[in-house]
Amino acid sequence: MMRVTIFAVACVVGLATGSPVLRKLESGPRFQYEKDATGQNHLVDTWVTLDNMAESARYTPELQNIYHLFTRENPTVSQPLLINNVATLQSSNYKSSRRTIVLLHGWRDSIVSDFNTVIVPSFLEAEDVNVLCVDWSAGAGSINYNTALANTLTSGVAVADFLNWLIGASGSVPVQFHIVGHGLGAHQAGIVGRNVRGDVAYITALDAALIGWINLNDRFQADDAMYTEAIHTNAGVNGYVSDYAQVDFYVNGGESMPGCNSHACDHARAIFYFAESITSGGFRGKLCVNYLAAMLESCNILPGRLNMGGLKSKVG
Repeated sequence: MMRVTIFAVACVVGLATGSPVLRKLESGPRFQYEKDATGQNHLVDTWVTLDNMAESARYTPELQNIYHLFTRENPTVSQPLLINNVATLQSSNYKSSRRTIVLLHGWRDSIVSDFNTVIVPSFLEAEDVNVLCVDWSAGAGSINYNTALANTLTSGVAVADFLNWLIGASGSVPVQFHIVGHGLGAHQAGIVGRNVRGDVAYITALDAALIGWINLNDRFQADDAMYTEAIHTNAGVNGYVSDYAQVDFYVNGGESMPGCNSHACDHARAIFYFAESITSGGFRGKLCVNYLAAMLESCNILPGRLNMGGLKSKVG
């Protein structure tokens, strides 16, 4: 599958406690700094310990994940949907004739985060869609980054199970679905896409997390949907550095966003750029030879141009 890289203008955790080490996520330093969704800096342990796995085992996404439905009929107050509860689905404003947007927040985030409060209104303004916000804060809220990372994997499978049920119960089809995730949620979006029975039309990864994912086979893959797109705004720090989708946009070289003075701000900018692209149609990007050229802002050789983000995928 062809991959395209595009440049677009526009607390202490897990310190050694004596718990047995099960595996090493990274080849670099064991302790690295990572920012959570609130912008707080945490020193995270990139080695997985027995304590991490024990904490992760207490998270049951099948029971603890909450699925909030927003539509133009209920744009500000959600309708919770429950797996295997057809009565709740039938009494909701969900319509199988609409496209369905699935939103997956990041580490230490929740249903009331900017990710949801900014993107939900943008989609509902631009199109009559079902917007399904997945609150997996029971898994993402752990201060232990490795625990949240492990929970990302199990939550992804649970969300896919929920969507498989929803598709069967409502008469929807996978090609009506667009999945969007930020940070850890971006990788989870890929996991969801590859576990849905059928081809999801479109997945957007917003500055997918870097730490712990380089050597992890479960990370976002280019073929997780019919069309996959990534927006990099903090590449190499909080965000994944290399290209991983069918089309990758490196805004402003993928780092140091206009108006930002912190990595946390850069990481969050992907949310706001994507939300604006939904209502504006996207920002124009230049075709690059590779991601290094995009990060160096040296993309003047190839003639290709493409809009970043937007409502619909760029295939089909």
